[in-house]
Amino acid sequence: MNARTKGMGAGQGRSKVMPEQRTLFEREDSEPLATRLRPQTLEEFCGQQHLLGEGKVLRRLIESDRIGSMIFWGPPGVGKTTLARIIANRTKAKFIDFSAVTSGVKEIKQVMEQAEKNRRFGEKTILFVDEIHRFNKAQQDAFLPFVEKGSIILIGATTENPSFEVNGALLSRCKVFVLQALKTEELTALLRRALSDERGFGRQDIEIADDLLETIANFAGGDARSALSTLEMAVLNGEQDGTKTTVTREIVEQCTSRKSLLYDKTGEEHYNLISALHKSMRNSDPDAAVYWLARMLEAGEDPLYIARRVTRFASEDVGLADPRALEIAVAAYQACHFIGMPECTVHLTEAVVYLSMAPKSNALYVAYGMAKKDALTTLAEPVPLVLRNAPTKLMKELDYGKGYRYAHDFEDKLTDMQCLPENLAGKEYYFPTDEGVESKIKARLAEIKAWKKNGGTS
Repeated sequence: MNARTKGMGAGQGRSKVMPEQRTLFEREDSEPLATRLRPQTLEEFCGQQHLLGEGKVLRRLIESDRIGSMIFWGPPGVGKTTLARIIANRTKAKFIDFSAVTSGVKEIKQVMEQAEKNRRFGEKTILFVDEIHRFNKAQQDAFLPFVEKGSIILIGATTENPSFEVNGALLSRCKVFVLQALKTEELTALLRRALSDERGFGRQDIEIADDLLETIANFAGGDARSALSTLEMAVLNGEQDGTKTTVTREIVEQCTSRKSLLYDKTGEEHYNLISALHKSMRNSDPDAAVYWLARMLEAGEDPLYIARRVTRFASEDVGLADPRALEIAVAAYQACHFIGMPECTVHLTEAVVYLSMAPKSNALYVAYGMAKKDALTTLAEPVPLVLRNAPTKLMKELDYGKGYRYAHDFEDKLTDMQCLPENLAGKEYYFPTDEGVESKIKARLAEIKAWKKNGGTS
């Protein structure tokens, strides 16, 4: 039995998800393999054992028909929509499949009013919203009172972090279940089932080596839909010998020659990858840093964005332990600006490897953080008169600049002049480390402090 297609409008809710009727001229195998093989039961469902294994919480909720409002969060092709359909087939509630793309606040309110009527007659309504992150705040707010009253049980699906994309009030009323990318062995088992299941290629004589199935599974990157689509492409291009189809290594290599790595540059994965690059450099791991750099660039990331983040890293995590780090980071940014992709990949690699191997110090980052905290609580603190300029006669009469000592006029190029506001006198923010060049700065700072403590003598 084949599942009906996605995209049912707001007014097409039904108590069960039924197969779509075919016309006399429509062949069963005209649907994509991934659609034909969509699981109908929990037993057929692939992966997510941490949620759906025997005795796991989500499985118990489904089997006992005690579903509450929830959000399925996970990457594409892991079964978010399929799981909602399985729930629809098992529940005793009215099930409505709602489109986040085509529905506005008006349509939402119409559906909610009907759901409220159903509630008064003792009937539950499950509302499934695919790509819930596409709803704006007003649309999400329209759900809230009906979720609170229990008029609907909301099931949302999203590839984006719901912490950022779903209103806090709505999110607090939903249980978030995180669906994970499928493992290679899970995808390989799914591909084997596609070859034996009559809904797939079970009625055909297909020959393909196990290691090629594993190659396709690896290529899919945890996405069941991608794995099945690649297998379908390989079979359709297989070598025909009578009724037998042979899928060769060459065919699989052609079908997996290049995987699209494009990702949403404003989505969570964007920040996950730059975080991985940053933390790999901080951990002095050039191999990991270059890998994450390549992941971002090959996915279509703007090299100037990466160069800006690398420049930030140069001062935040290397700082004065190696002052050249900032020079190299800025030079890499300029090179990216001059020549662009793909030639600038080597310049970014140079900067990333250099920063990974440089001695590390976050003393500048810590110093600013401490100073910022004090600055925000002493915004009204006046600048000491000794540090003020006195460009006018009145300012001089008000003692602006009185007592200022020009360091260059003194033999040691130092004075014991107090430069902080009075109530912060003696406060320290910068604590240099013993790393790299900063060790020399630390020694110099110690000399300066000793000179001041001793009243101007070394």
